[in-house]
Amino acid sequence: MEKLEAALAKAREMRRAAGDAPEIAPRRAVTRSLPTVGWTSALPEMSPQPARMERNRIAAFLGGRDAVPYDMLRSRTIRILKEKEWSRLAITSPGAACGKTTVALNLAISLARQKDLKVMLIDLDLRRPSLHKVLGHNVKNSFHQVLDEQIPFEEQAMRIGDNLIVAMNATPSRHPAELLQASRTGEILDEIERKWQPDVMLFDMSPMLASDDNVGFLGNVDCALLIAAAESTTMPNIDICEKELAQLTNVLGVVLNKCRYADASMGYDYTSYG
Repeated sequence: MEKLEAALAKAREMRRAAGDAPEIAPRRAVTRSLPTVGWTSALPEMSPQPARMERNRIAAFLGGRDAVPYDMLRSRTIRILKEKEWSRLAITSPGAACGKTTVALNLAISLARQKDLKVMLIDLDLRRPSLHKVLGHNVKNSFHQVLDEQIPFEEQAMRIGDNLIVAMNATPSRHPAELLQASRTGEILDEIERKWQPDVMLFDMSPMLASDDNVGFLGNVDCALLIAAAESTTMPNIDICEKELAQLTNVLGVVLNKCRYADASMGYDYTSYG
């Protein structure tokens, strides 16, 4: 853990010294009006099965000791978002199988346990969508159809409890990169935010090294969280992805997931912010 922290700090310092860490311009905030919809009645409710949540490691849904890592991640995330007046967070990883969807859903559920927060989680991994599989829900429509303006958001989104909205995909998109990089996509997200007024919007993105899907989209968010897998994600890949993220948006931090030997004195996996 300490070696990773030291390596990340060294890499960041080298980039700053080389002038390789540009200042990211703030995303244009969406002008909010009075809410036009009610969260508790406007969308159908989905009730995930506890057994499936346990099997898929969605500890935040079950609570208890196993939820502590995500509650700590939630607290740090809320603090930074409030300090910076940010609301949109992308969650990505260097490659596949790092657990980014698991982290995204756990974080969303943990955030939604704060009753004063309205949270929205959107599956934007349009090549290999998996949020619906983790939740065990058969989706009739896909969020990429909303971006293609084939269906309204209300026909696709669902809610878990009173203050968490999830938007999923039943199938991959045929043109994910073009769709995510389209200027109309940003406008549609603005319209959704203006109408539903979530306090936090989370986006489960595709892996950084798998495609160029994130390149044109990340300007639509305030910050990004990079999920790395212990014992499989290499330090050079973490450094490459963090560097690329820093060129596109603000880097909220790096989470080391799938630790077999987490620090017993702390009781949670390592998270690096900076």
